Amino acid sequence: MRKSSVWLSLLLFLVGASSELGAQVSSGPEAVDLDLRYRYPLSVGAEYQSFSPLGDIGGVYKVFDISGTARMSLEDNPRIQPFVSAGALQYDNQDVAEPERWDHTHFYGLLGLGYSRRFSRNLEFGAEVAAGASQVVFPSLSPDGEAVGHQSIHLTSGARISLVPSYNLSIEIHPNIRWLYSLGELSDFDGFLLGIGFGANFRFGQDPDLAAAAIRSLRVEGSRIPPVFPSMQSYYSRNPMASINLVNTEKHAINDIEISFFQAGYMDSPTLCTTIPVLDPGERREVPVLAAFNQSVFQTEGITPLSGELTLKYVSRGVHVEQKQPVSYDLYDKTATTWDDDFKVAAFITPADSALRNYASYVRQAFKESTIPAVNQPLQTAIGLYEALGEIGCLYQADPQLPFTKAQDDVSIIDSVSLPRDTLKRATGDCDDLTVLYCSLLEAAGIESGYILVPGHIYAVFNTGVGVREYAAVNPDRGMTLSIDDTVWVPVEITLVGETGFYDAWRKGIEEWVGLKQNPELRVLVRTREAQSVYRPIGLREIDLGLQYGNMERVVASFNRELARLGKVSVEEQRIAAAESGLKEDYNRLGIACARYQLFNEAERAFQTALKTDPAYISAMVNLATLNFLEEDYRQALTGFEEAYTILREAGRTEGRNAAKILINISRAHYKLEQFDESRTFFTRASSIDPELSGRFAYLETASAGIGRASEKSDSPLFIGEDE
Repeated sequence: MRKSSVWLSLLLFLVGASSELGAQVSSGPEAVDLDLRYRYPLSVGAEYQSFSPLGDIGGVYKVFDISGTARMSLEDNPRIQPFVSAGALQYDNQDVAEPERWDHTHFYGLLGLGYSRRFSRNLEFGAEVAAGASQVVFPSLSPDGEAVGHQSIHLTSGARISLVPSYNLSIEIHPNIRWLYSLGELSDFDGFLLGIGFGANFRFGQDPDLAAAAIRSLRVEGSRIPPVFPSMQSYYSRNPMASINLVNTEKHAINDIEISFFQAGYMDSPTLCTTIPVLDPGERREVPVLAAFNQSVFQTEGITPLSGELTLKYVSRGVHVEQKQPVSYDLYDKTATTWDDDFKVAAFITPADSALRNYASYVRQAFKESTIPAVNQPLQTAIGLYEALGEIGCLYQADPQLPFTKAQDDVSIIDSVSLPRDTLKRATGDCDDLTVLYCSLLEAAGIESGYILVPGHIYAVFNTGVGVREYAAVNPDRGMTLSIDDTVWVPVEITLVGETGFYDAWRKGIEEWVGLKQNPELRVLVRTREAQSVYRPIGLREIDLGLQYGNMERVVASFNRELARLGKVSVEEQRIAAAESGLKEDYNRLGIACARYQLFNEAERAFQTALKTDPAYISAMVNLATLNFLEEDYRQALTGFEEAYTILREAGRTEGRNAAKILINISRAHYKLEQFDESRTFFTRASSIDPELSGRFAYLETASAGIGRASEKSDSPLFIGEDE
């Protein structure tokens, strides 16, 4: 009985240890499901067991068992393992008096169900139960020497400890308890047996750790990526540079899919493309390929063939899998693009480039003292930049290899757009090169830019910041400007740079726009900042181009010449109109045009002529006072503004835009006279009438000595009468 107690203690210990270890693993951190990973479909094996009866069976017997077992694991849950066993249980009587009489053998078969848990690649614990029947044969019990026997029922329960030196081989220790019940008259051997067995099993299947057995549950289709352009670097990190199809090739679902892309040498770390919680058997899913390239993409020249890598991480039947898929593509240099999207070219507009900022600053400083306060400041800056490019010899030169017309018509053609810094240094470029250069300089100077696309051509356009109702502040001819979102824009045919002046380029830009009036679908105006919300500017390292910025005196002379020409055209048009009509409104417009371009004497005569026609003409009264303001006679200007506002108030017209303009003019006059309390009072009244207009003069809201002087210098005078 001592031997039986030892076996029972061992069995209980092993079962308890197995349960405890299983509980620890279940509650531990998520890891690979080893049972799924190392699942085998079928195993066959042989076992030898030694038993000790737990009770008195009338003698001393050596009890042992030799059996064979076939075991399978369920596909969806390999821990559950049904099995069938067949074998011979031998009772060998050790009584010297009758050594063979009570010898007998159970030829049995069992059906059972096991539960197995793998805790490492080489160790499993499990438990099982089984039931079956046997034919018992007593070969020597009958006096006549004939074998006798009967049937018995077998119930068994036990544990299994499996050592797995390789995927296909397991060596097992099998402690168990078996209960026998005779269906015949001889029941002396009924009861419990405590046994321990040793066996070996061959497991069918392929080792998943072998390279040949690597899990590839996902098939990747369409892994050839279209050409990649550095100019779209920021775009690719948020938008797909290509797409692939993932197909689940298994008959079971794939879970927790994570797809990332990496390009060695051009990325700092893999870019997560997407995650898919579940992909059903046979399901196909389109997946975007994102790529957060680093600055190295801007260092390539020509075409660089690359092979990147898609990493697919997922769980297949509880097994965590990492699958690699190479993808090939061509990386073009930083000048390459296609014209399938009108927004793309905005990536080449680089106002943050230090080389461009330095050049734009130089040009603005050159003509700063020549600017006219009453003329729109963005317009004057645009003139200065245009004329400065001409001064350094910048010229239009068509691309002989790939003209813009051909590239625009065929979106599959890969075109080349020079970086603005390169065009500035080279001083030549085709229409797209010059357009992105000019737009970059405008943006560097704080002016909102855009570009116009027409068949076979692209040219620049910029925002003057003037409301459409005040178009005459830019040009008295409404047809010389474009109305975009309630502001006045000016187009510039930049390919004329170096050949003719700014005004001719302006007029040519308008003609090209108006020429497609009957076919507006053929012309497109793209605002740079809107396009760059999709395609961010190319990132560039700071560099000194070593440019010769041109002769400052000639830059100023060119600027003054074009500004005078613009003034002459504007004044002449109004002079002719006033002479022909004699209307006070036309003389008022003439006075405004003259005042803007500092022809103060003629401006005064024009306003006085308008007032002779109608002494109560508010517009001319205000504009005459504005003329005094420009001539820095602030007290006289204040008197004129107050007289005009009195007439307006008596007429009950104190809520309109003209009233707001007069109040702002009064506030500005008080400000110039350093009467800051009065300035704030009138500004507050103007703000309640027209907050948008008042916003241009926000410094008046907190008027005090020395505050707002920088903002005040950029003010434009508020004339009245331009179709208001």
